[in-house]
Amino acid sequence: MSATSCSLCRFWSSSIGKKFVVAITGLVLVGFLAGHLSGNLLMYAGAEAFNDYAKFLHSMLHGAGVWIARVVLLTALVLHVVATIQLTTANKASKEKRYECDNTVQASKSSRMMIWSGLTILAFVVFHILHYTVRIDSDLAALADGGDAYQMVIVGFQNVLVSIFYVIAISCLCSHLSHGVASIFQTLGLRSKKSSAIIDKLAKAYTAVIWVGFVSIPVAVLAGWLN
Repeated sequence: MSATSCSLCRFWSSSIGKKFVVAITGLVLVGFLAGHLSGNLLMYAGAEAFNDYAKFLHSMLHGAGVWIARVVLLTALVLHVVATIQLTTANKASKEKRYECDNTVQASKSSRMMIWSGLTILAFVVFHILHYTVRIDSDLAALADGGDAYQMVIVGFQNVLVSIFYVIAISCLCSHLSHGVASIFQTLGLRSKKSSAIIDKLAKAYTAVIWVGFVSIPVAVLAGWLN
């Protein structure tokens, strides 16, 4: 094993290393959400604008751009989830040794909530990929193949169950973001006593924008505002 590999292994094995990985991958995912939302909001600009956006994404770097983005995002997501789980497990084990019974029970309840919301987000990511990227639904596949991504989104969200699951998953995601965005600044050493309040407000504002923006689309489809 090379010196570089050994250094990376030691870095990953340390809690500081894992926290840094969580922060950097979290930053990548936070940036992706902002970019993804800005693209999705083109639904309100009409079919032509949204379809042009979809065509641009799939033509970047002669079609390689979208796959590079997917690999980077998938890698970031996997590293983020694995590092977070390992940190949570280590932290829980440490607390169980130090805290009294009532505090331990409270921590366990909090951990269970995080696990269930995390699993919901993971299930949503898998479903979202199958639904809109792999397009296992033949009707959606036909619309995508015809270059009508706008109608593909409309048809997808006209399914009430799909829209409900989407809203629940986005809500769980934003629950994580409300704490995670501020934690990124903390881990990277960009948060101080003076900037703490501002960072917390920015994190909450960002989370609110993400929630309203993403949730508004299935709501608009079901309400008939987008058709």
